[in-house]
Amino acid sequence: MASETVNRVDSVDDIEFMEDEEEARVEPKPNAKENRSDNDEKESKKVKVCTSIAWKYFTKIGVVDGKEKVECNTCGQQYVIGGSKVGTSHLLRHVKLLCKKKAKFHDVGGMIIDHAGKLRSREVDQKRVLELLTMCIVRHAYVSRNTLVSSLLKLHGEKKEKLKYAIHKCHNRICLTSDCWTACTQEGYICLTTHFVDNNWKLNSKIFAFCKLEPPVLTEWEIDRKIFSITLDNASANDHMQELLGEQLRLQNSLLCHGEFLHVRCCAHVLNLIVQDGLKVDEVALQKIRDNIKYVRASESRKIVFTECIAQVRGIDTKVGLRLDVPTWWNSTYIMLESALRYRRAFASFTIRDRKYKCCPSNEEWKRAEKLCEFLKPFYKITNLISGTSYPTSNEYFMQVWKIEWLLRETLKCDDPVLQNMAVLVMEKFGKYWSDYNVIISIAMILDPRMKLEALRFYYSKLDASTCDEKINNIKENMYKLFDEYVSVKSSSSTTSSSQQPTVEEDFNVEENQEMDDPYNKYINYVSQNVNVNGKFELDLYLAKTPLESKFFPKLDILSYWKDRQEHYPNLCRLACEVLSIPIITVASESASSIGARVLNKYHASLLPSNVQALILTQNWINGFEDIGNLHFFFHNF
Repeated sequence: MASETVNRVDSVDDIEFMEDEEEARVEPKPNAKENRSDNDEKESKKVKVCTSIAWKYFTKIGVVDGKEKVECNTCGQQYVIGGSKVGTSHLLRHVKLLCKKKAKFHDVGGMIIDHAGKLRSREVDQKRVLELLTMCIVRHAYVSRNTLVSSLLKLHGEKKEKLKYAIHKCHNRICLTSDCWTACTQEGYICLTTHFVDNNWKLNSKIFAFCKLEPPVLTEWEIDRKIFSITLDNASANDHMQELLGEQLRLQNSLLCHGEFLHVRCCAHVLNLIVQDGLKVDEVALQKIRDNIKYVRASESRKIVFTECIAQVRGIDTKVGLRLDVPTWWNSTYIMLESALRYRRAFASFTIRDRKYKCCPSNEEWKRAEKLCEFLKPFYKITNLISGTSYPTSNEYFMQVWKIEWLLRETLKCDDPVLQNMAVLVMEKFGKYWSDYNVIISIAMILDPRMKLEALRFYYSKLDASTCDEKINNIKENMYKLFDEYVSVKSSSSTTSSSQQPTVEEDFNVEENQEMDDPYNKYINYVSQNVNVNGKFELDLYLAKTPLESKFFPKLDILSYWKDRQEHYPNLCRLACEVLSIPIITVASESASSIGARVLNKYHASLLPSNVQALILTQNWINGFEDIGNLHFFFHNF
């Protein structure tokens, strides 16, 4: 019993205040018979065991001024111990109430942000938040709402200053993504995310504003003169917004090439619009599969029967459960079809077991679902690839859009009328949005050392050989124009600093000057002069080299490649650094709160806008973005 009592008292917060030593110390009682038989002998040898919980927090320091003392491990305060009247109650009282360095609230602001990156705010009905609130209770003294807000805003302010400093110190331009959110109170919010490659050549993606559509956030963050591009959803309001932004930035003369490459359309949003039209061809079969899954999942008894059917037919991988889709997100429809097709035989068995079950798809409808799933699979893989936030995706844009166009052209030639009709509708939308591939993103593919300009020429010729040369010349002309901007910026900065640099005669001695007579050094000097006088030499040299073989570099870290070549291509490396940081999707910001509709839930809407922004931004700065490329986990819990 004694050992059990001691084990229960694990920390100072687990015990009540004690008034004397005997209450605070738990000692085993000696056997009465043994005590009577050799009481005198044991009394002289008895050594008291320190079992009080106080000794976890104090250390004996010996006799000081004739009195035995202990010292607090946390704050260093000393206390007298020993004797019949001095126990450990005063030590426990010190730990509970008086210790100045004891942290009662360890980062309260961080507590309300879940370790998995979920924004909890005031969702007190969730288990994790209840646990965090319990941690905040100290002897039944609840942490007030003002304390929580104050701690959160303090943490937000510290992280904000660090991010502003990192952006300020970064030598490269930054790219933006923007999308609008709506609260259930119909208030509008704008979510701005910055993407940039830092001085260590690491791609960073951080939300820096989630606020009402009022403040000039670019000026607040002092980045209005460092903008390279902005990626937006395909909407008329966004088109108007980017025009106004472009005009304002052009007045400051802060855009490259007068803002020709400022606007980039969100690839994922355009892809969603394109595929949604194709799904309209077979809406009946899709709805039947949807109803099929809803029926089975409507009650526990049906789930039990369906589980028995799965066991009966055998051979079904149950790791992938039945999943419903979100009709506005085609990739969730693909996941639903993929999961339903796995359980096709189980549904057939369920038809026999449940007479009320009337919505099972026919064999013909299952076949159409298979073809539809096969048609969507490449689109789904492409979406996963371009949805990354921790690696460059702009160099993948051209190749993935080309694959979509090639797939559609091949589908138009197939014999299946359903797939043909789908391809016709999708191709019509494709021509509306992607008839001309984005120039700046096509340049990003050239900056992939495995592709370069010849890869563009090859893929364009596969689609339409008659217009190939015209498209290549247009992209090449724009690339040289953009490169000239970087050379001119570098030249102007070099001219400004040249007056502060020592002359050649001052900097080199006679022996070093003699080394310049070496033929190779003359060549290097010639190259450097040509780069300074004619910056195109750098770009010509890169394009003339043979591309790297993809089979030897299947997972090339493209940023590391350019980082290692700064001495050879100083201007081209700066161009590559900024072009490769362009995001081709905006959906990453949706993972800041939830995947799906851009609507703030009732908990966030009930908070002040400043607190909403602090919650979302701080969570993103600490935990980054959720992995939205793979939606399986989300739909498994949907």
